[in-house]
Amino acid sequence: MSQTASYFDVVIVGAGLSGIGAACQLTTECPHRTFTLLEARPRLGGTWDLFRYPGVRSDSDMHTLGYGFRPWRSPKAIADGPAILDYIRTVAHEYELLDRIQFNQKLMRAEWSTDAMRWTLTVTDTCSERVDTIHCGFLHVCAGYYSYETGYTPNFPNIGAFKGDILHPQKWPEDYDYHDKKVVIIGSGATAVTLVPAMADGAQHVTMLQRSPSYIVAWPAQDRFANVLRKVLPDTLAYALTRWKNVRIQQAAYAHTRQRPKASKRALLRWVRRRVPKDFDVETHLTPRYNPWDERICLAPDGDFFEAIKSGKAEIVTDEIEMMTETGVALKSGQHIDADTIITATGLNLNVLGDIEIHVDGVPIQLARCFTYKGLGYSGVPNLCAVFGYVNASWTLRADLISAYLCRLLNHMSTTGTQRCVPRLRPSDQEMQSQPFISDFAPGYLRRVEHLLPKQGDREPWTNAQAYFKDRERFLKDTLEDGVMQFD
Repeated sequence: MSQTASYFDVVIVGAGLSGIGAACQLTTECPHRTFTLLEARPRLGGTWDLFRYPGVRSDSDMHTLGYGFRPWRSPKAIADGPAILDYIRTVAHEYELLDRIQFNQKLMRAEWSTDAMRWTLTVTDTCSERVDTIHCGFLHVCAGYYSYETGYTPNFPNIGAFKGDILHPQKWPEDYDYHDKKVVIIGSGATAVTLVPAMADGAQHVTMLQRSPSYIVAWPAQDRFANVLRKVLPDTLAYALTRWKNVRIQQAAYAHTRQRPKASKRALLRWVRRRVPKDFDVETHLTPRYNPWDERICLAPDGDFFEAIKSGKAEIVTDEIEMMTETGVALKSGQHIDADTIITATGLNLNVLGDIEIHVDGVPIQLARCFTYKGLGYSGVPNLCAVFGYVNASWTLRADLISAYLCRLLNHMSTTGTQRCVPRLRPSDQEMQSQPFISDFAPGYLRRVEHLLPKQGDREPWTNAQAYFKDRERFLKDTLEDGVMQFD
């Protein structure tokens, strides 16, 4: 990037799954708009380039995690990280996006000026630390929801005493050799559930150490319906039908678990018992303390997690950590787990808008004091959209819809000759009851940053619906001039 200031109609922050998808939609739906992508890392792909731990994969099927406009053609619906990264790269190449991406460019500060009707972006080169300036009319933040710098690791007592390797999945060393080692994986979420079967074949033994269990569901790695359809229908039609089928199943299953949590819990645990040995203590090790979808449900493709447990190559220990020792982990029950390698699969550090400083007409914006507009904008902040996906379905389903909404918005502004759109609270909204940014969902990683997130209101459009079909109406069909989004 040159040291002289550049202007673009739209700047997309992030060249991961969401950012590349947004760029594709801008290319086709707003061909008259200039845009660029700012990517803080040296490569595209986001999450799917960052995470390199053994077995890294999606926990959603690729017919919904993939883009709505680009079929997923592999027979394997639950795909591994390298396959997903290749998909993103292929799409970026097909839409000729590589020359539009500015790598190693981290957006630090965004300042809106009403007088100039534009954003001024302060961007740091992550290699040279040079600071440059870019101007744009619209800012579309696709930076994800967590910090790429470091993962979350609790302050385990005496952690410095351990003589072996302590690894976090977010910073996995290249070519790390864990073969014939005793491995302890701390955590019970999706990453731990992925690591256990992936490492069980090579390690001497794998222990998943959890404070409390999560829901784990076995699911076929291949979608037979999709694979049959591809043999008789064009790829695009087969993909669209499979995507629609899977969305319907996801939404119906989620609704059922929320309406009948006790019955859903019994059904999930009944399926679990069929997957483990008869003498396995399901009550202690695989029965969560919460209802289904109070936290995200973990996926085990073809039941690989349960197979690892049945084989004896892996085990679950449910306990609390007393301290680390030179040779492993001492538990509060008095048990000691020997280890050569400890993996802290303990989660992510969430952030808001990629930790970008936002200023509007010289005033710093505290997003926690804002109400979210449809889960994609912020009260009082003009010409900005941000992608936050679904917690109860595939992230890309919502990212696709938000980018489609952005294109509608930009085309409407072109038609009406307006330069600014800003969601503002109506007089009747001033005394709204605030609610968390995401309702009925309370994993630890979200609770840790809830005080930094914008609020939901108790009425439309100040809500963040985690409902695909509702969002389709709101983003694709509802009028843009709704009395809240103000254009000038």
